[in-house]
Amino acid sequence: METKEFIFKGFKLNGFLMIFVMLIILAGLAWLFSLGKIWSIFTGIVSIVIWVILFVGYTKLEPNEAVVMIFFGKYKGVLKENGFFWVNPFMTKKKLSMRARNLNADPIKVNDQVGNPVLIGLVLVWKLKDTYKAMFEIDAQTMAASKPGKDGAISYTVSKQMDAFENFVAIQSDAALRQVAGQYAYDNNVASNRELTLRSGGEEINENLLQELNIRLEMAGIEVVEARINYLAYAPEIAAVMLRRQQAEAIISAREKIVEGAVTMVKMALERIEDESIVELDSDKKAAMVSNLLVVLCADESAQPVLNTGTLYQ
Repeated sequence: METKEFIFKGFKLNGFLMIFVMLIILAGLAWLFSLGKIWSIFTGIVSIVIWVILFVGYTKLEPNEAVVMIFFGKYKGVLKENGFFWVNPFMTKKKLSMRARNLNADPIKVNDQVGNPVLIGLVLVWKLKDTYKAMFEIDAQTMAASKPGKDGAISYTVSKQMDAFENFVAIQSDAALRQVAGQYAYDNNVASNRELTLRSGGEEINENLLQELNIRLEMAGIEVVEARINYLAYAPEIAAVMLRRQQAEAIISAREKIVEGAVTMVKMALERIEDESIVELDSDKKAAMVSNLLVVLCADESAQPVLNTGTLYQ
């Protein structure tokens, strides 16, 4: 993805070295006040103000964290180097987390390709990739700001900022999931066996979902590392009907297997009787034998034998 992000190249100093310098300045302030003269006291007061301003310049970065540097509204780059630093205290520092995060979206109701309502949910892993887009292409800072406190100030924290991104990801993932789910049927009951369905698609469906999410989230500088469907079911209003249909299809499939096996067994029995010349059977006798064998083999209950004391035709 194209980016306007670049590494901060402004002046920065080791934080521990700056602490040592400020301690020296503090000792100088004590010496100035000890003189007790007007000029020394005035100089000490001014130095205290400068010392407090300098104290604001400290920043600390842990692994997979970044600080966006803004100087009076102008973007100055991003600092990603780990450690403890001191930078220009007039530089506005916006800290962001570059660590991976999970989002387990609750199942939503969507219509599949043929219009059946289904419940579908997803889980994804995402992280910030472009700090410039994350900070300036979407209004995440306003979303991250809390309500004004008693003093009228608006608080801003890294956790609130990342929560704003997570909310953005949740909304876009909902839209992407609806888009992808609407392109496929739920299963092969209403689609050709050659067509890709939500139940049979597997990794291919997940790959399409991943691509759709990355397209939608690129504007925010967010990269989706992994996305997959973790819940798939018919909506409650049609679940009972679909269950009966599945049961009927299972019964039909089982009956087909039973009939296929019964016909094979009858054929084998007739061939063995003729090959071994056990008894001569005309067409009527063969038809009666086939009928009886199919009844015995295909019936749900055990057959009840009936003794015939007469001829085959009586």
